[in-house]
Amino acid sequence: MTTSVDVQSPVHLTAVAADNLPAVTPDLEDLYREFERELLIPLWTEIGDLMPLSPRSKAVPHRWRWGSLRALAARAGDLVPVGRGGERRAIALANPGLAGRPFATPTLWAAIQYLLPGENAPEHRHTQHAFRFVLEGEGVWTVVDGDPVAMRRGDFLPQAGWNWHAHHNATTEPMAWIDGLDIPLQYLTESQFFEYGRDEISDAEKTTPERSRSERLWGHPGLRPLAASARPATPGSPLLAYRWEATDRALTDQLALEKEGYGGTVEPGHAAVRYTDPATGADVLPTIRVEFHRIARTAETEPVKETGSSVYTVFDGSGTVTVGEKTWSVGRGDLFVVPSWQPFSARSQAGDSDSDSGALDLFRFSDSPVFEALKLSRVVREAAP
Repeated sequence: MTTSVDVQSPVHLTAVAADNLPAVTPDLEDLYREFERELLIPLWTEIGDLMPLSPRSKAVPHRWRWGSLRALAARAGDLVPVGRGGERRAIALANPGLAGRPFATPTLWAAIQYLLPGENAPEHRHTQHAFRFVLEGEGVWTVVDGDPVAMRRGDFLPQAGWNWHAHHNATTEPMAWIDGLDIPLQYLTESQFFEYGRDEISDAEKTTPERSRSERLWGHPGLRPLAASARPATPGSPLLAYRWEATDRALTDQLALEKEGYGGTVEPGHAAVRYTDPATGADVLPTIRVEFHRIARTAETEPVKETGSSVYTVFDGSGTVTVGEKTWSVGRGDLFVVPSWQPFSARSQAGDSDSDSGALDLFRFSDSPVFEALKLSRVVREAAP
């Protein structure tokens, strides 16, 4: 028989005796060999894997300790230069279930980036949507399309795809922060583009203004500029920095209102905010949702299962978190992954000795906008044990 391929087929089929499957006979075996030669796969051999009763993520719950990440980043600072080729001294979290790929989840990238005093990370741009979240220190400036933006502890700095950007450390101390991107999603969909920019940014771009141009234009709550030129051409929020002071105040006010007998918290002792595009009210990035959660001391969140995945960073405080069948103690800087349809809950054990707010503060980013756009979003809240 003439085959459609001249190389060994990557398709391998095994006839299995089981209820609701065809009887294993020489004719069936011969049929399967013909399927292999023609690169065909029958649904009846794959349906359990392709159409499970509920999501079965290849990613697994996992926690990374900040102390180890920070120490290894510092060692990399001594050994690995920043420049063309490697571009960034960024060290990605590799989920144990994803075959050694540098992916925290099937759709999300998370990394620690480290920049030494006086170093400049060269300019480039890419279609991947990105953000920076600062866990410690200050003194690095990210320059987005020529706009210098200060980076300080607790600040969230979104940067939508296809914006030119570079970083420079204007101080005498190294600095580390968390990068989040949708690299795995764009890798899976084969939709990514990348372009090199200038090797050096100008002296004018290395200035250190208190507020970036984007903050001066878009950083006024409830007020939207009417100038047609104000809105950038790229998707995502035009505001390049969401400052910690505003986030902290919003969370503090929610818990205070709860104590006064008014609404405003997600559940008892659980305050939360979402970073949004000030022009549209939508998510701050097209493919990434970003939130901040504050859990008061001794409060425990209700277990929640969601389609899609998320990465959490412990900004402050301590507590225990449960993801699926895993439970960990966590502290400042630790990161952990919640895969699709794995129940997640957290209990705060924070106090004045380990938290500026006296609570467990959690920074979260997820792929929820993608699932909502595809009408695949599903959320189930379970009764707390």
